[in-house]
Amino acid sequence: MIRGVHHLAISTPDLDRFIDHYERWFGFERAGEGGWETGNERIDTMVGLKDSKARYAMIRLGNLHIEVFEYSSNDPQDMRPRMCDRGLTHLCLYCDDVFAEYERLKDLGMEFNCPPGGSGMTRATYGRDCDGNVVELLQIVDPECGFHFEKQVGAA
Repeated sequence: MIRGVHHLAISTPDLDRFIDHYERWFGFERAGEGGWETGNERIDTMVGLKDSKARYAMIRLGNLHIEVFEYSSNDPQDMRPRMCDRGLTHLCLYCDDVFAEYERLKDLGMEFNCPPGGSGMTRATYGRDCDGNVVELLQIVDPECGFHFEKQVGAA
């Protein structure tokens, strides 16, 4: 039985810089780390690469874990997906006060598309992290809407 999402994974050109930003900007903490050298056939088979080599770390914030990889093999390419591109397009972080977080993160150097806005149920804005990944900041204004954070956490 599938019980939920454990983590998502992001590849970065600079693991230490990425983790530093996520710790300072969003409050994540390091939960583990590791890596592998070229010649690890089991991992190559699992990740679908030949002669791969990487370092990784697991970071967490509340019940969200992000596994961050820095590959030093296989010619990694930078990608800056747009919201309309297929596949995973953004990470959404739930916050109590989206306007305060927007100002705090903007002061730290995060670039946003616009100030927060929204409807009677939510307030949100989208920006980019240090690698250009899209990050949404979301505040739930109406606790009766169907996707309120506390309701999801308590669900079985």
